[in-house]
Amino acid sequence: MNINQIKKLMDRKKTSHKGENGYALIIGGSEEYVGAVTLAGLAALRCGSDTVTIAAPEKVAWTINRYTPDLITHKIRGGNFNIKNAKDMVKFADRYDAICLGNGITRKADKFCQYFIKKSGKLKVVDADALKSMSFKDFHNSILTPHETELEMMLVNSGKEFLLPKLRESNAKEKAEILQGNLRYFLQNNNVLLVKGPTDIILSRNKIAFNRTGNQGMTKGGTGDILAGLCVGFLAKTKDLFKSAVAASYINGWVGDQLLKKKKGYTFISSDIIEDLEKINKISKKKE
Repeated sequence: MNINQIKKLMDRKKTSHKGENGYALIIGGSEEYVGAVTLAGLAALRCGSDTVTIAAPEKVAWTINRYTPDLITHKIRGGNFNIKNAKDMVKFADRYDAICLGNGITRKADKFCQYFIKKSGKLKVVDADALKSMSFKDFHNSILTPHETELEMMLVNSGKEFLLPKLRESNAKEKAEILQGNLRYFLQNNNVLLVKGPTDIILSRNKIAFNRTGNQGMTKGGTGDILAGLCVGFLAKTKDLFKSAVAASYINGWVGDQLLKKKKGYTFISSDIIEDLEKINKISKKKE
């Protein structure tokens, strides 16, 4: 995918009406991590979703309402997601084009995440703590966005810990081939794996892409939440798992690189990426 194709994902028809460019739902947040789900929601809006709704515990949702008028909130009773409200959230999610699950949700929501992931057939982006108790066989219609530690946890949960020594010694190309060869069932079940790292690796059943935009300043908290938000924003509009993952990875890193130049160092923070996403239109036509 080249940058012109990525920009086309953000284009709108002149005859567009509200909703045609996607309704995204982001499920997450906790009293400890209000910012994670907020950053994800704003990123989804910036890359083109017509509306973004945040489903969060009520105190978190009210805080988001005070922070920005741009995000709609759906308030969940109590301080955390739990198995009691999982069934209702599966039904609630049916009205949206794509769902993002996990940003700031904490491990207290493990049972909720397990139920939702297995029962919801919607297009999904799954990130952060929502991944940590799951096996690869549990997913369908999903983009997964683990970093290295989360990937290793999932491989152990899936009975594939034998891959860990080999993966730790491999370069990006070798790692991609190992994962694609050993996660066939997962990838054939309409899933995409986006492994975050110095080089992002994006895998589908029959495609491999590498993204090398981004820099060391992007290890700061919140950049992964923005990546997940970009993924769900593109997914809500395009319904294409692989293209959405590739575009989100490229743009997140590209904006980070521009901030590195502008700030002349690593002083930029995650919310700077949100503010600078408007610069996507200035990306050159040079291929990735």
